[in-house]
Amino acid sequence: MKLPQHIVIVPDGNRRWAKNNGKPSFLGHKEGAKTAQKILEKALKLNIPYITFWGCSINNVTKRPLLEINFLFKVLEQIFKKAVTDKTIHQTQVKINVLGKWEKLFSEKTNNQIKKAIKATEKYDRFTLTFLLAYSGTDEMIETVRKIANAKNKPPLIDGELIKNNLWTHNLPPVDLVIRTGGEPHWSSGLMMWDVAEAELYFTKTLWPDFSIEELESVIETYGKTERRFGK
Repeated sequence: MKLPQHIVIVPDGNRRWAKNNGKPSFLGHKEGAKTAQKILEKALKLNIPYITFWGCSINNVTKRPLLEINFLFKVLEQIFKKAVTDKTIHQTQVKINVLGKWEKLFSEKTNNQIKKAIKATEKYDRFTLTFLLAYSGTDEMIETVRKIANAKNKPPLIDGELIKNNLWTHNLPPVDLVIRTGGEPHWSSGLMMWDVAEAELYFTKTLWPDFSIEELESVIETYGKTERRFGK
């Protein structure tokens, strides 16, 4: 079966899941973290070399209630703390990559834990697990244009290769498949707008905490049967 080489997951629906289950909204993030772990482990078993996971936008950590933001930081701290010693991460040689403005907007404690996970996996190259944290695709493109415009050696030609080489995602391949849960089929903050140009899109009404391994396998199976024409 043809497998996607790069999957992006947008795990929407944590807060609605919590509301539907009579729980405080921030507890949805805790349940969502459990789902993230099992889905990511399954993706590794399926030998998907690049997995990118949407963690939060800039607005998620600047405009939501402080209690929820602080709880999100704690959840992220736990995720990255576990990654430092996680047997699966090290046995399968997963490189952890984090993109976005997290260093500027996250707490010092959270940042330190993220940096430890990055450092502990920096030499691995079999799989790449990228987290988008305090991320905006619009900001990424703006900074890319500014970087090119302010370069000391002005490029003779601005082409796709030059743009890609200056993106935050310059080390990642094009996205093959985007999975968005939560039943709201819209984009998120210009999510990797350059890299998703030819991606297959899967929108599901399933709220993220309820997203199952079986649904992941079904999506990937469908992808494997789909002829990608790339506009031809």
